[in-house]
Amino acid sequence: MAAGGEKRTVWYAVAANAAVAIVKGTAGLLTGSSALLAEAAHSVADTTNQGLLRVSLTLGERPPDEEHPFGYGKERFFWTLLASVVIFLAGAVFAIGEGTLRLISPPAKQESFLVVYGTIAFAFVAEGISFWRAIGQTREAQRAAAVPFVKFVRQSKDPTVKTVLSEDAAALAGLVIALAGTVLTQATGKPQFDAAAAICVGVLLVWVAIAVGRDTKGLLIGEAAPRAERDRLRDAITRHAGVEDVRDLRTMYVGPDSLLVAVRIDLADELPAGRVEALAAEIDADLREAVPAVDQVFLDPTGPRE
Repeated sequence: MAAGGEKRTVWYAVAANAAVAIVKGTAGLLTGSSALLAEAAHSVADTTNQGLLRVSLTLGERPPDEEHPFGYGKERFFWTLLASVVIFLAGAVFAIGEGTLRLISPPAKQESFLVVYGTIAFAFVAEGISFWRAIGQTREAQRAAAVPFVKFVRQSKDPTVKTVLSEDAAALAGLVIALAGTVLTQATGKPQFDAAAAICVGVLLVWVAIAVGRDTKGLLIGEAAPRAERDRLRDAITRHAGVEDVRDLRTMYVGPDSLLVAVRIDLADELPAGRVEALAAEIDADLREAVPAVDQVFLDPTGPRE
């Protein structure tokens, strides 16, 4: 996925969520709607997260140096993990706390339902546009990978657009929850439904934070390429004449689009010494063709097992 496209997607998401957060927060304070205040906290968390993701794009693009010979690609993973913490603290904790407080002490005044509905409609349009852009950006990469959309999103090692996509989807779901709570409150006259909607928004954010954090944790501690990619790498090596066996194949993502491959191969006894260097170059090229994310290749050619 092109870095320029990612940056534009993140900027659109930041702008949309910042505007929505202001509108939701103002309307929530004016109407006393717990659901809107919870959604405002949700949008504040999303705005902060996407700002962090934008920072990660710049930091992750720095070239390798002596202290970081494999580059700074894992900056992207670190800032995404930090974003999951922000989702939990700035969004989930506030939303659940606000809803619980309103359940214990319901507000005396009645909400201005027209303002609430208008705010939800505005937020749905703004969040929908951001969500649509994130889907479009993700589909570009999905079509290039030639795998089903859901499978691509699940297996993608790019945390930026993937996180924006999940956050925007959660934002739309949160608006539906807020709408349901408002409708039930208006229909029954019981503000507990509004408070319950705020708690449900908080629970939704807890789930998003856990999902984002779980995905990023594996990449931070050194996640390997998926099995299908490892099989393609192994096949790319063993089809070369002169390679008896792949003794050990290890992979690790050092960035969203940067895969390190370390492999120990057994060479045939009759392979001329002068042919080893050329064979290594051919294997290197084939590995990069088999899996385009391959960036660093380390080959250890040995003789056959004793």
